[in-house]
Amino acid sequence: MSKKEKRATPKPAPTKRQQSKWQRQMKIRRIIIIVSLVLIATLVSVVSLAIYNDRVAPWREVVIKVNDASIRMDYYIDMLDLQSASMGDDDYFVSYIADMVVESIIESEVIRQGAESLGIVVTTAEIDARIREYEWPDYSDLPYGKLLRDMVKTEILWEKLENYFDSELLPETMEQAHVQVMLVESDEVAREVLSAIQTGGNFTTLVDEFSRHPQIGGDLGWLPDELMPNPIIADVAFNMTVGEVHGPVHDGIPLKNIGYWLIEVTDSIDEEDGRQVKARAMLLGSQAETEQIRAEAIVGNFTALAIEHSQHDSKNAGGDLGWLRPGDMDSTAFDEAAFSLTPGAVSEPVRDESVQTTGGYWIIEVIDRDDQRALEGQAREGIAYKELVDSFERWKEESAVENRLDTDKQSWAINEVLRRR
Repeated sequence: MSKKEKRATPKPAPTKRQQSKWQRQMKIRRIIIIVSLVLIATLVSVVSLAIYNDRVAPWREVVIKVNDASIRMDYYIDMLDLQSASMGDDDYFVSYIADMVVESIIESEVIRQGAESLGIVVTTAEIDARIREYEWPDYSDLPYGKLLRDMVKTEILWEKLENYFDSELLPETMEQAHVQVMLVESDEVAREVLSAIQTGGNFTTLVDEFSRHPQIGGDLGWLPDELMPNPIIADVAFNMTVGEVHGPVHDGIPLKNIGYWLIEVTDSIDEEDGRQVKARAMLLGSQAETEQIRAEAIVGNFTALAIEHSQHDSKNAGGDLGWLRPGDMDSTAFDEAAFSLTPGAVSEPVRDESVQTTGGYWIIEVIDRDDQRALEGQAREGIAYKELVDSFERWKEESAVENRLDTDKQSWAINEVLRRR
């Protein structure tokens, strides 16, 4: 038999025992491959989940809800970054405004939903037009373009709401009073002013001389009850006889831009660089009050009187100011008195117009009153704005607002903002 014929001879068929062995080996290989794939898939899933939980999930977490609207962490971080951008990496400032940014996001959403309930919306074209007014060359390329558009949208919505309340809700006429007022420091001064008015003195001229309120004084013009500066003025304005000057009416709340110091110097030293005094003081609201308390302080306990009567920050320390150099109190009037006193002396009342104290006496003149005066000008604008603000406060109160930013989450957000810089 030739070699060729020998090579062509078929191999004997595997035995059943061999086939069974091979099948077991293949089955084991398949199991090993499957187990390996499962292990790899599990490992990938675990790593992916860890990455997701660490870097992705926190950004997508809903941190603020206003009714059905949800605001995610990434939006909050971007807004915090945008609104604190001018301060660079000042971590104190970023932390300081963190809560303010939460509130601004909530308020913007309340405004959007409130406006929508009235059928008021802002179109994309209106936002684009406003952005062009701001001369941003290409807002789409600006950082946080969506956030900037949202802020512009809120601005336009607020303007539309003002127009809505002006045109849709305002009455044509309202009861209004024309008054002029002044706040003076004490009952004694008020009676002096009233006496001057009764003998022909000009109210406006006297306001310039005696009024001590930094914002309210003089002719207020025509105003409805809702826009009067405070309830005391409103009550007098709508219940007094026209042409009558009423007062004095005490009011313990408003700030006035005058105060009186009582100063006691307990020790002093003269050094090469100047004089120092150890002092205690109390800040009071009127000259009459100061004179009365000075009489008590001379024969009594200065510290106890300061705790009871002083309006200065040192009140709880009994007026103790420690050692002072000129300028430490930021008051020329204070320095002139304190550094001329001998130890143990209590100053006369020291008038100081660089400080503010609370409480005073109103003098009010009702010039005219009209039950059906047309609502126009500043009065109309004021009522429209008040109705808008009242509506906004009602929308906010009725909204289901949920702030999920606890201390840890807010700290994480602040760190993410700072990490970008």
